[in-house]
Amino acid sequence: MAFIALGVTGGIGAYKAVEIARGLQKNGHEVVAVMTHAATQFVGPLTFEAITRREVITDQWKAGANADIEHISIASTIDLLLVAPATANIVGKFANGLADDFLSSLFVATKAPVLIAPAMNTNMFEHPAVVKNLETLGARGVQMVDPGSGYLACGWIGKGRLAEPADVVAAAEQLLREKTSALGAPKPLGEGGTLTGRRVLVTAGPTFEDIDPVRFVGNRSSGRMGYALAAEALRRGAAVTLVSGPTHLPAPPGAELVAVRSAAEMHAAVTTRVANQDAVIMAAAVADYTPAAPSDQKVKKGDGALTITLNRTKDILGELGRLPSRAHGVPVLVGFAAETHDVVSYAQGKLEKKAVDLVVANDVSRAGVGFDVDTNAVTLVDRTGVEDVPLQSKSAVAARILDRVEQLLGAVPAANAVGKA
Repeated sequence: MAFIALGVTGGIGAYKAVEIARGLQKNGHEVVAVMTHAATQFVGPLTFEAITRREVITDQWKAGANADIEHISIASTIDLLLVAPATANIVGKFANGLADDFLSSLFVATKAPVLIAPAMNTNMFEHPAVVKNLETLGARGVQMVDPGSGYLACGWIGKGRLAEPADVVAAAEQLLREKTSALGAPKPLGEGGTLTGRRVLVTAGPTFEDIDPVRFVGNRSSGRMGYALAAEALRRGAAVTLVSGPTHLPAPPGAELVAVRSAAEMHAAVTTRVANQDAVIMAAAVADYTPAAPSDQKVKKGDGALTITLNRTKDILGELGRLPSRAHGVPVLVGFAAETHDVVSYAQGKLEKKAVDLVVANDVSRAGVGFDVDTNAVTLVDRTGVEDVPLQSKSAVAARILDRVEQLLGAVPAANAVGKA
């Protein structure tokens, strides 16, 4: 993981910077947004604050900021300065060492690698002054993501549009890898964090229960909530094991990924690894039933109905709740309850029946909540009461859940200190 300053300047491509920030976070990086005044005319700072969960820097002269010489503080801690979009104006400032706002001061002050993604009108991009400024920056080691060609906001067709967010994120990852290769592995972002020294196991995604080599019984879980939890735990310094069902998501850098397919495989993966965990967060949507006798050959359709006998799968969370070490509160157990009605009531029942510490419940019948979306709204249910977490990004929800996990861990020594579960 890396700490990345994302500079956003005043161009129509600023809206794409939101997706760039999201892409960096999905890869496990910590992002702080630095916006020029012009950028705020295109995208509100609140948008970036909601995604990054950090205060957005917009003013070099904000009261109190200068006392900490904030641009120097960030300059010395970031692993990468990424500017997207980079307008002709900021390119000119960077090339000539001008430092009249926070972003340009940060550029002059930092020793971190710099990556820019220019975006401007075609004639501006081809102007001799801009060409010369870009050459100057390139000679000084600044990397560039070439702009794309196509229809521009000004109505022209040509080169100058901001590169696609995925391409910018990929370029940032490549530059970070080159830095690591050249200098050795940097200090992990989570080192010294609030979960340093703790081990956290997270389950994520669906399970697929095979009917035959072609068909399976599954569910709509994308794994995004579990992966967000794993990334947040890593950011806080935890050693993270991610047991994941089938998903297309990239594992957060630094997590030990254990890929599984079925409920039985997830049961085995979790139960064989729980012994030294401080917390287990069961965010996966594990199948409750599995075909009793999956066929080795494709089942051919017939004229009549087809009956498939389903057997109950093992209750992973219930088994964890009965571990002898649970008498000492180890590991802290977090369950999830995806419901369509009576959400809190079912969650409270699960809390008692499974003997867990916290249940994260959500109403998946609501728009923008639950499966295969980037947002979530949950209710945290424990023995002290109920707390509603409103609709927001899954990374922000993950932070709220980890805050509660940290509270539960407060009175529990690290797993290695209490022995195996």
